[in-house]
Amino acid sequence: QVQLVESGGGLVQTGGSLRLSCVASGSIVVVELLAWYRQAPGKQRELAETSTRGGSPSFADSVKGRFTISRDNAKNTVYLQMNSLKPEDTAVYYCNADRVLTTRGIVSGSWGQGTQVTVSS
Repeated sequence: QVQLVESGGGLVQTGGSLRLSCVASGSIVVVELLAWYRQAPGKQRELAETSTRGGSPSFADSVKGRFTISRDNAKNTVYLQMNSLKPEDTAVYYCNADRVLTTRGIVSGSWGQGTQVTVSS
């Protein structure tokens, strides 16, 4: 099993910034893909940004130029720097890890418990 723990959410005003963190644990050798998803009230969960080990990040058009994903492979941690936040960014943000090589094999589709981000207008 792979455990993901997010932190860094909170309440911020329009135009403000937040930095989310997600730490992965569980006898991990290598994490191939780390991503941030978000789910607004009454909406489906959507991809915000992904980071593939050794590859270029991909992101949704809605966060382009405002959100930046980064990772520290030594710490099995992924970050999401969110700038110029808008009320429509209000959502629960979830960390996702996929294709994780552990000492017990490959684990896919792990999710964190989510962290709430609220942007006030």
